[in-house]
Amino acid sequence: MGLKLEEIKNLITESIPDAEITIQDLAGDENHYSATIKSKIFTGKSKIEQHKIVYKALKGKMGNELHALAINTKEI
Repeated sequence: MGLKLEEIKNLITESIPDAEITIQDLAGDENHYSATIKSKIFTGKSKIEQHKIVYKALKGKMGNELHALAINTKEI
């Protein structure tokens, strides 16, 4: 069972309220996505730290309901 695009956006927005999020469903199966997330929270953090923030926002769904998410983070 996959995770709907809007649910991913909602999870990220809950943890990163100022996030500008663009998500693409890469395979049309609600399981393979690409996301670009822009936020002030990423300022001064390494890419690894930025990605950890996003994974934490997904509340354990990555690897379970969500099979694959390519993450691109940017500072605002």
